[in-house]
Parts: sequence; C-alpha cells; structure tokens
Amino acid sequence: MLTDLQIKRIKPIDRPVKISDGGGLHLLVQPTGSMLWRMAYRYHGRQKTLAFGRYPDVSLAIARIRRDEAKAKLWQDIDPGMVVKAEKQAIIAATTNSFAGVGDEWLERKIIKQKRSDGTVSRARWLLDKLNTSLGDRQLSEIEAPELLDVLRRVEAQELFETVGRLRATASAVFRYGIATGRCKRDVAADLRGATTSAVSTPHAAITDPNAIGELMRAIDGYKHSDIMRLALKLLALVFVRPTELRFAEWSEIDGHVWNVPAERMKMRTAHRIPLSRQSIAVLDELRPLTGNSRYLFLAPTLDKPIGETALNIALRRLGYASAEMVPHGFRAMASTTLNDLGQWSPDVIERQLAHQERNKVRRSYNRSALWPQRVEMMQAWADHLDELRERGKIVALPKRKPTRRGA
Repeated sequence: MLTDLQIKRIKPIDRPVKISDGGGLHLLVQPTGSMLWRMAYRYHGRQKTLAFGRYPDVSLAIARIRRDEAKAKLWQDIDPGMVVKAEKQAIIAATTNSFAGVGDEWLERKIIKQKRSDGTVSRARWLLDKLNTSLGDRQLSEIEAPELLDVLRRVEAQELFETVGRLRATASAVFRYGIATGRCKRDVAADLRGATTSAVSTPHAAITDPNAIGELMRAIDGYKHSDIMRLALKLLALVFVRPTELRFAEWSEIDGHVWNVPAERMKMRTAHRIPLSRQSIAVLDELRPLTGNSRYLFLAPTLDKPIGETALNIALRRLGYASAEMVPHGFRAMASTTLNDLGQWSPDVIERQLAHQERNKVRRSYNRSALWPQRVEMMQAWADHLDELRERGKIVALPKRKPTRRGA
C-alpha cells in the first residue's frame, strides 16, 4: 500500500516503472517524472488497463475510489473499460451534436474551407456567437421552432430587423447541415418564415450630384486626422470597390497598373482585376512609404492589421457627411450613376468593373476578357473626371467617344 509521502519521494529513472498500490492499482512513473494512475484487470480472460489520470491531479484517495468502483463493475460482469468508453462517447456526442458543435462544423466546412471572404467568415462567426448564447448547449435535434423564435424576438425588440433575418438564415444553414450529417430531422428555422418583422431594403446613401461630388473630393483632400485614411478614401473613390475589398487589400496584389483581387475576398467568389489609373498609382506611391513594408495597404493605427470595419464610416463622419448622405459603399453607386448618366460607356463595361456577376456563363466569360480594354480606358477617364469635378466643381464632359453597343 502506497502513502502520499512515499509517492512524493519517488524519483524517475531512464525507463517507465510501475509502483503497485494493490488490487491492480499502480503508478506508472515516466522518465520525464510524470506519474500516471493505472489499473490492471482481466475481463473474460483478457488483460486490460484502465487510466485514472495523473498524480497529483488525481489523489491517492480518489484513485483508490475509482479502483473500487471498477472492481464493483467487474463483480457484476461489466467491463469498466467499456463503461468509460461509452461515457466518453456520450460526452463527445453531446458536444458535437449540440447547436454550437454543429454550427462550428458548418462554419469550418461550408464557409472557411470553401475560402469565403474574411468578411463573410467574420459575419458568420458573429451570428453563430449570438445564437450560441441561448442555443449553443442545446442538442440540435431537441430545439423546437418556438425556442428559436424566442431568440429572434429578443433581437427584433431592438428593431434590428436585418440582423433577425440573418440570424434565422444562419440557424437554417446549421439545421440543414445537421440534417445532411444525421444530427437532426428537420429545419425548424424554416417554420419561422413570416413569423418576424422583415427588414426594409434601403439603398446605400450616395452622393451623385456632380457639384456635390466635387465638394466631396475636395473634402477628402483636406482630411487631417490620418494620411492612411485620406488615401483610403481617395482610392475608394477612384476604384469604387466594396469597402471590405479595399480594407483587406495587400501590396502583393498590386501588379504594375493592375490590382488583382483574389476570389476569396470577392462577394461573387470570382477573382477581379482592377485597372489602375495614373491617379490611383499616385495614391499608391504616396501610401507606400507609410505601409509599404507591411502586408496590407491600409493599416490600423497600432496593429499589424487592416483598418477596422467602421474606419471608413468614421472618416466620412469626420468630414461632416451624415450616414444618410454618404457611406463607403456609396462610392460604387456614385461611380455607377455618373458613368451611366454620361452615356459614354456600355452598361456591360460598367457592370463588369463593379464586379457584378453575369448570370449567362457564355457572356460572363466574354465580359471577363473582351471588355478589359474598355475598362482600362473608362477607369482613366473616371479618374480624370473626378479631378475636373474637384477642381471646378461643375460638370465636365468625358472625352467624346463612340458609344459602345451593349455586349460589345
């Protein structure tokens, strides 16, 4: 029989050593000094071993209790090792079959491994976290529609109607994945269609009046809070990409007069090439001494990370533009509206530069190649047009050219 004092005096040697306490219970002393509780037993003629944990995490007294419990099962013709295995499997099943467990698996397999954009991954994780607060520990197969509705109603009470829709859609994706992997039988989120208030879709606030565009460009030039943010707004106006695509832009993506945005950062999951005008190159030249030694073009002030999700919005507010007047996404509407109104460019050229997906696969393939020269010309003309509006504050016509037929 061992004592605690004897155990504390044990010194490891260069090979594992078993020190018996009786009844099959022993300490396995490793050369590293770790001491592991083990119990040797026979069941139906087969030699087996149980693990009880590490000393001193599991004390001598607790190890003896577990030994006696195992012997009691043997007297009942029950294999204690199989009991332990069944208990572990039950714990694993309870974890992996919970809403949080299935949700994590869905996120990994359907979002992260499919190389969805960083913004998409971040939003999906945020939505799962909100759902997990109430449903995370619940078994997926046991959740009923009223339980999920209660979660959505609490968010609805805050008038966050768009978030309610996204939460229901995320929950539905988790349930559908659970059905496909045998963890539940039905998608209870589908039963809640029409049970909550839907968000009213509103267009992004954007400035489209030519004189107001000129004022905006002059305001951006005068931004004093941060050179990086000033240059971010200037480039956003020139290339009118989605804010997330700009925030996560990397120097390695810049190739001469072309910015190659990888597919995983694009909303439509297709790589996008952006012609860079002389003015865009000038912005990059001014930016390079500030962040050229880093991965990202637009660095956060104190971190080796890109600027945050709200940084561009904050910059516009500091310039005096309310959210009802202009938002970062509004630069896309500003460019699209202006270029279409001027009538010098085929809608196909404009839509392709906006990275809007063409549904017809043949036309999509054609547009990706044949429209490149027109897009290069258009982007330089757009940059020149912004310069004119900035300097004169009035409409200045783009260089005259023969209108391009749609699809040309």
